[in-house]
Amino acid sequence: MGLFSSNQDSGDDSDDDGTGMLQQPAFVGSAIVVVALVLCLVVYLLLRGGSGTPAAGPTQTPSTVQPTGQPTDEPTDEPSVQPTTPEEPTSGPTSPRVTPPPANNTVGGCHVAKPSQVIPRSSAPAAVTWQFEGAMLIPLQVAGGPAATKANGVRYCFAHSPTGAVLAAMVLLGQVQNRSVALDVLRERVVPGPGQQRAIAEAKAEMATPSDGTNVQFVGFKVIYYAPDGSQAIIQIASQLGDQGVGALPVTMQWSKGDWRAVLQPDGSFNGSVEPDILSSLNGYVRFSGSS
Repeated sequence: MGLFSSNQDSGDDSDDDGTGMLQQPAFVGSAIVVVALVLCLVVYLLLRGGSGTPAAGPTQTPSTVQPTGQPTDEPTDEPSVQPTTPEEPTSGPTSPRVTPPPANNTVGGCHVAKPSQVIPRSSAPAAVTWQFEGAMLIPLQVAGGPAATKANGVRYCFAHSPTGAVLAAMVLLGQVQNRSVALDVLRERVVPGPGQQRAIAEAKAEMATPSDGTNVQFVGFKVIYYAPDGSQAIIQIASQLGDQGVGALPVTMQWSKGDWRAVLQPDGSFNGSVEPDILSSLNGYVRFSGSS
């Protein structure tokens, strides 16, 4: 006699028609009743604390258990899951709120008596704001400069330090790209010599032609050389050249007449015969950008 299936080949001559026990109406009905009773008993035991005796005190269902262990229907003041991020913005070094420096002040830049001589090799200058110079973003810092701006728009007065040299090089490059101040910058922020005169002549000729419209933005720098006496610095500046990739060129800065000024090559360029580098990555550079 099969419990779960019929046995059509049985030789039994009884009144059994071959239908299995689990298929008999009386058995099915009895089984349903038994299963229902068992389920009721299991639910009863779970609600009574898992035993057949009443619980000693009032209990709670898992959905109403509070962290304090006290039953309540009122919501708690503390969230059950703490937020993973703070609700208010932080003021730490990764997200500082920097006040843009004034156009003219007497405390920063070239006015700093003993600026730090640490060369920035792994971290970008701190507390920097970025402002548009024409279409290009340039860095401004209270401590490093520029601390002053002339009526014609030329920015000057940088700290006599490696960071001051970096900022001076970037600001000068940004202002040279701005045709409204380029000639004044070349006259006032470049060491006099054949290179300066050549650059001024070429700038005048370029102003008669339309701009190529390439969007150039700084992305990083590398201090190649800084003289022990602070008389000269060579800064490799990396810039995003629109969709043409990232290029880098060296800019030589000289401490002259109480400020950093650029030294141009005889052909009027910053790099002369040195070809600009086309970078596949910024490895070895300090990432420094106003567009991020």
